[in-house]
Amino acid sequence: MKLGVIPLCEKAVTTDPVWVEQCVRLLEDSGVESVWMPEHVIMAEDYEPLYEYSDDGRAPVAPTTMMPDPLHWLTFAAAHSDSLCLGTGVLVGPQHSAAILAKRLATLDALSGGRLLTGIGIGWQKEEYQACGVPYAQRGRRLDEMLDAMRTLWRDDPATFSGEFTSFKQVYCDTKPSRPGGVPFLIGGSSEAAARRAGTRGDGYFPYTISPADLATRMETVSASAEACGRDPGTLSLTVWPHSYRPGGTFDLELVRDYAALGTDRLIVAAFESGEHDLDSLRRLVCDYQDRIIARL
Repeated sequence: MKLGVIPLCEKAVTTDPVWVEQCVRLLEDSGVESVWMPEHVIMAEDYEPLYEYSDDGRAPVAPTTMMPDPLHWLTFAAAHSDSLCLGTGVLVGPQHSAAILAKRLATLDALSGGRLLTGIGIGWQKEEYQACGVPYAQRGRRLDEMLDAMRTLWRDDPATFSGEFTSFKQVYCDTKPSRPGGVPFLIGGSSEAAARRAGTRGDGYFPYTISPADLATRMETVSASAEACGRDPGTLSLTVWPHSYRPGGTFDLELVRDYAALGTDRLIVAAFESGEHDLDSLRRLVCDYQDRIIARL
């Protein structure tokens, strides 16, 4: 079982270069497989529709939570680590240009030696889409198309693509990703549509705030969707963050075993789950999780 960690997202540390360097070295030295940075270009004080993953409709983070650009942050992390994988958890894909994002992902993957894991989804915040100048209602179609367009740019020289939102003819997009198949896409989201997208277009599935029972249903959709387009569902990874479903359940071994039984091959913990805000506490959290959870799966 692989272990990924979301670092602290706080003004005092998240963009402090000394702290970030120490954090990624700590994670790598502790045997952590990957570090993950979320994306929100902006966070609104009030939003509609409400946040669907909580009972009160409010997001679990304050609008003032520090969230640096994940690809820039991960580039810095790559420069201060040797083997640590670099995950976006997750990019709000439709807010990006397909061609520009393809170039940014490929560059980071090449410079890091093939360590990038691209978690990507449609997000949830209409105000964020408005700030980016992108229609909220089209987000699902935009993501499907941009995933196809990016793979085309990485695969073909010259590349031609004709879509509803993105089109290009006989173009070259260099640099290429380090890996021949391109940067892996881990499709974020807990909806039926996200599960279908993971099966048809993803290299993995990264649901959020999902119970084991609901995950079992979604994984049936992932498998059926993959098989329907001639893909092997056994090649797709599954990443789960247990705390997102049950806050305070970080060390709930039975819950994690339920996720593992469904094929989970990567677990995520967040630094704030330690209840403290220093690197020693993060080290203890990682070591405890490895000993009390991962070693017992």
